[in-house]
Amino acid sequence: MICISKLDKVYKSKKRKTCKALDDVNLILPDGGLVFVLGKSGSGKSTLLNLIGGLDNITSGSIIVDGNDISSFKENEYCNYRNNHIGFIFQDYHLIDELTVYENICLSLNLKKQDDKEKVLLALEKVDLKGYENRFPLELSGGERQRVAIARALIKEPEVIIADEPTGALDSAMEKRVMDLLKEVNRELGTTIVQVTHSQTVAEYGNRIIYLKDGNIIWSCF
Repeated sequence: MICISKLDKVYKSKKRKTCKALDDVNLILPDGGLVFVLGKSGSGKSTLLNLIGGLDNITSGSIIVDGNDISSFKENEYCNYRNNHIGFIFQDYHLIDELTVYENICLSLNLKKQDDKEKVLLALEKVDLKGYENRFPLELSGGERQRVAIARALIKEPEVIIADEPTGALDSAMEKRVMDLLKEVNRELGTTIVQVTHSQTVAEYGNRIIYLKDGNIIWSCF
């Protein structure tokens, strides 16, 4: 379970001007939820995901994940949290072009000081990319690259997957394929997925929708 209480995030510019990206956000996200965060650009969607994922520091408030308040983490604790408990999927894939598909997926295992070829091959089979392990990202379509990114997230067996617009660069057919895959992961593995999207159609896959505006939760529905 993820419990977010009185969460604020303030950014300061070089001219010492401040911008409050999140303002008194309070949420409880149950284990195994498929949660979508909607809102216009600048509403705080990605900031919320970055804080849950430990990619940015919390200004004030708390985020408690499985009983651990990550707002009190030191840097080494943040690294352990990201490496062992969180899977990340991004709109632009974040694959390394010079590495093969197999090597890109292995990066997640390397962070956990593991190396398991069979596990990588099973992850590729899960995303319907069996036999692609020796290809390079530039040899793949956008949808295939995104499925590699999903396999890289899944191989960590994370409690939570943070997905920032993972279908934003895909056509409608591939969008559906990727979302069907994430829905299956959520259902079969019980992984909590928190996803940012601009698409109401995509959000219909979820069991909870949260709408942000100017750093505040305007409404949420189940």
